[in-house]
Amino acid sequence: MNTNAFALRHIGPNEDDQKKMLNALGLESFEQLIYETIPDEIRLKDGLNLDEPMTEHEYLLHIHDVSKTNKAYKTYIGLGYHPTVMPAVIQRNILENPGWYTAYTPYQAEIAQGRLEALLNFQTMVIELTGMEIANASLLDESTAAAEAMSLLFAVRERAQKKAGINKFFVSENILPQTLSLLQTRATPIGIELVIGKEESFDFSPEFFGAILQYPGKDGQITDIKSFIEKGKETNIKVAVAADILSLVKLEAPGNFGADVVVGTTQRFGIPMGYGGPHAAYFATKEAYKRDIPGRIIGVTKDTNGNRALRMALQTREQHIKRDRATSNICTAQVLLAVMAGMYAVFHGPKGLKFIANNVHNKASKLAEAIQTLGYNQVNSSFFDTLQIKTDAKKIKEVAREKKVNLYYPDKNTVTISINEATSIRDINYLISVFAEAADKDTIIIADVEQVNNIESSIQRKSTFLTLDVFNKHHSETQLMRYIKSLERKDLSLNHSMISLGSCTMKLNAASEMLPLSWFKWGNIHPFAPKKQAKGYRRVLKELENQLTEITGFAATSLQPNSGAQGEFAGLMVIKAYHESRGEGHRNICLIPSSAHGTNPASAVMAGMKVVVTKSTDEGNIDVDDLREKAIKHKDNLSALMVTYPSTHGVYESAIKEITQIIHDNGGQVYMDGANMNAQVGLTNPGNIGADVCHLNLHKTFAIPHGGGGPGVGPICVAKQLAPFLPGNPVLKTGGNKAITAISAAPFGSALACLISYGYIKMLGAEGLTESTKVAILNANYIKHRLDGHFNTLYSGERGRAAHEMIVDCRPFKANGVEVTDIAKRLMDYGFHAPTVSFPVAGTLMIEPTESESKEELDRFCDAMISIKAEIDSVIKEDSNNVLKNAPHTMDMITADTWDFPYSREKAAFPLEYIRDNKFWPSVRRVDDAYGDRNLVCSCAPIEDYVEA
Repeated sequence: MNTNAFALRHIGPNEDDQKKMLNALGLESFEQLIYETIPDEIRLKDGLNLDEPMTEHEYLLHIHDVSKTNKAYKTYIGLGYHPTVMPAVIQRNILENPGWYTAYTPYQAEIAQGRLEALLNFQTMVIELTGMEIANASLLDESTAAAEAMSLLFAVRERAQKKAGINKFFVSENILPQTLSLLQTRATPIGIELVIGKEESFDFSPEFFGAILQYPGKDGQITDIKSFIEKGKETNIKVAVAADILSLVKLEAPGNFGADVVVGTTQRFGIPMGYGGPHAAYFATKEAYKRDIPGRIIGVTKDTNGNRALRMALQTREQHIKRDRATSNICTAQVLLAVMAGMYAVFHGPKGLKFIANNVHNKASKLAEAIQTLGYNQVNSSFFDTLQIKTDAKKIKEVAREKKVNLYYPDKNTVTISINEATSIRDINYLISVFAEAADKDTIIIADVEQVNNIESSIQRKSTFLTLDVFNKHHSETQLMRYIKSLERKDLSLNHSMISLGSCTMKLNAASEMLPLSWFKWGNIHPFAPKKQAKGYRRVLKELENQLTEITGFAATSLQPNSGAQGEFAGLMVIKAYHESRGEGHRNICLIPSSAHGTNPASAVMAGMKVVVTKSTDEGNIDVDDLREKAIKHKDNLSALMVTYPSTHGVYESAIKEITQIIHDNGGQVYMDGANMNAQVGLTNPGNIGADVCHLNLHKTFAIPHGGGGPGVGPICVAKQLAPFLPGNPVLKTGGNKAITAISAAPFGSALACLISYGYIKMLGAEGLTESTKVAILNANYIKHRLDGHFNTLYSGERGRAAHEMIVDCRPFKANGVEVTDIAKRLMDYGFHAPTVSFPVAGTLMIEPTESESKEELDRFCDAMISIKAEIDSVIKEDSNNVLKNAPHTMDMITADTWDFPYSREKAAFPLEYIRDNKFWPSVRRVDDAYGDRNLVCSCAPIEDYVEA
């Protein structure tokens, strides 16, 4: 046995345990299990064509060598991306800490109070800096946040007018180029007409429902957004502002001028550029629009005892409820990055942020003065950090490249320079020397910078921010380290126990995959840096594209979509472009099975398609006859089928090739949702089943950690005919030769996170990837076997096997007065996060153990479930004072002087012996969701601020 093999470290059950598990299932071999699970006609005949696997040591040497081919020049490009200084205490205790990066989305609030508090800090920071009433817990990037703002204002105005028809949206020509491209992508399918122009000449016509401004503009000039917003109010045109968050320390909050939405990125708050991401965008608006806000909001509520508790608020906005009526398909956030950005604000506090912002502005001002002394024309009259110089850009570019300095050159007569937190006096002098050399003059030496203000007085910040205690007391490393640890202790993550979430694939995020994310040569590359400076990135990303193309059986891959939802939208937009290229742009019908994830119909509507739902059979499969009937009925306008494989019910449908052929016969393309790709890799693939495009959740199948609800990465892989339409970028050319406009802000999306999946594939190789899939299927079927006789599994394949996940039916327990939620909460007392609750079937649990969990852990989980079943059997329906209804049990309950429950403290807290060795205590009792929605508070307000009316 090769004990250096990464597969041995990644896969949970060892060889002996695998044999025991196969024997328990009555099987002779893995081959027999796969034969009984996956239909023969879709099995791959040949293995994957990938490089031989590397050991962890070999991989780390390799990725270090590749990093050296990246050239981290001094970078002043700006355009929404800046070099930063990440506090080491945040790097070590959050970014590099599995207690933070392996956590799941905080749907189970009682065991996620730490992350929820960190996100509440983030929301408070955003609300106070923007001057808005409400903020969400982050979005994917600034450009997608701007597109979401446009969609929200469109929906709000249309409702207010009670009629359609007002569809024009004004975009300032000073918007970031990547944001303009994304607005174009999102506007056309839903009937919005973009009008791009100068703010000062906009006529505020009643044909417009909204406008968006950049603050400061892409060229650095700060325009008078105050008077623009006031005119918008007079003419009922709602205004969104894309604002640089660090500049808001010195600029008055747009909300205080009356802005309707404020968006941006928090990358400047200590997050590395990482060739484009991941970074947490922010989205803030008025409370009146709370039902239209995309993404997630963290809200304050109370628990059973009336104590303050946090949870995700307003769940009715989620796509699984609204489906094709949802205003957005976003179902994720950038939680890990939002937590880090929020902690940056906690660590520095208002005084520290003022110091940083003043330092940036003062250095930019001193640079402007020196450059003008050298004879250059710096044209920005009011600026924060970015100078705009009118000169011969070619001459400056030659000198700057020679001196290894990156500036931005929007045209041949303009150079812009964006100063950042990491810019030193020495750097300022070096920049001056660039311009001096280009002008053939002696340079000017700056010894120091003084306090100046090149911001117009009417827009200088006068309002206070970050006044709450949390932002004013954790400024030493010791204090912040302990605060971070105190929050971490409230969260259950993969470093404590298995998180068996169906459809979410919470597998090992190996340390060797994660380590390079902290390395300088990977973190400090600007996404718009010249290609020659990003050779390491280009090599890794190209190889990852090739790996994913091989694994999916397709022809090409785009890494640009930075979430699964973005991948869905990208796939459909590529299909749309393909139809249009053939003169069939009228094809707009999207067939979607009734069991599909809620983001599917939301994505289809965003892509300008009309959703037609197809039925499922009693066995949970697609009703092929109903599908055929609807495909034929709509054959003249059929655009696509959206299908998940294996199905959302955890079954390999044997009719899948027939299904894809029906769509092709009627002129459509097949989009495969890659949520369940962990059950395909190495054994079958989307190309083999007849799909044309699929998105992949790299944060599921390919080991990027969930980070408490993000980062996610959702690349799309496509068949040959769709490859020309893969998405592009307006600054750095990417995509196909007929590329659609941008899907995400950065050319390669969340490029830094892609290193993780690259390493995962490099170290597992073809054999390890295939073995992982087999063990994922084995683990799921082993749990199914152990729970038989205690719980009923709703759906199985034709030979009685589950895929990599299964749905356990909890509806019969209603006869005892027990709901599926009671089981989910009781599992916390046993030290486990609940499986997926009530999706895709209400009243059920969907369990997916992944390949990374050992037999010992699977048995612990099964023991817990069987013990809970015994508790259910002993419950009397009329008596709600029982161990299930009172779950979870906190340490405060167990250690209280009084105990008013008809069962023992031991039964409540230590129902099985293994729990004593590793007890996880939920920090609050069961939260009151309804109370929190009725009394929405989404910032760090004191408890008395949310007393029920």
